[in-house]
Amino acid sequence: MTAINPIEDTEALNDRLGELDLAGRLSLAATLGHAVFTTSLGIEDQVITAEIGTHRFPIEVSTLQTWRLFPETLALIDETESRYDISIRRFEPEQSDVDAFVARYGMNGFYESVEARHACCGVRKVLPLARALAGATIWVTGLRRGQSANRADTPFAEYDAERRLLKINPLADWDIDRIRAYVADNAVPVNPLHARGYPSIGCEPCTRAIKPGEPERAGRWWWENDETRECGLHVAEDPVVAS
Repeated sequence: MTAINPIEDTEALNDRLGELDLAGRLSLAATLGHAVFTTSLGIEDQVITAEIGTHRFPIEVSTLQTWRLFPETLALIDETESRYDISIRRFEPEQSDVDAFVARYGMNGFYESVEARHACCGVRKVLPLARALAGATIWVTGLRRGQSANRADTPFAEYDAERRLLKINPLADWDIDRIRAYVADNAVPVNPLHARGYPSIGCEPCTRAIKPGEPERAGRWWWENDETRECGLHVAEDPVVAS
């Protein structure tokens, strides 16, 4: 295990990761500390899971079971575990947090205001993520520069000051065509919703198919006007919990 200064050495690590292929990037990430990969089961995340499973990299794979995922996503979790002989840890929201959200905003109150939507994401995703990353020093993600304008400058490595860990984005420079080619060449199981116009898949009530010419993540929280909208997992944002 290599000891690094997460702030001083991030630039050098970026350069090093940029010279490696995907397997090399994940192999290096695994040597830096306790690595956890959080997957949404989207097509890019499936590529990373395939590499971890195929090469048996010592990287823990976790997902956020928000209780509002598409049935296709839930089925894919089981299929992926079987395909790569791995265990995907599920992290769920606390029932008391969900109950408090519903009491304050209503079950689908996230449609009514940005505040309510952030609160829902906080309860169902941000707080469970904190538990998924507990004890981790390395957080592996499937972020790509081509996913949205908000992610256009995604580096290979960055220090997450809020969570005090090193974040590795091994697919930062991969475009969607390269992702699809890998999936086809390696028979990677993917969510059937991708073929129905859903390039980015989250919770069922908050995801729609995109229209021709729209960015990949245009179908997420589509009723909001902010083009840089996120759920709070990859931006510094305090989760709002109803009380």
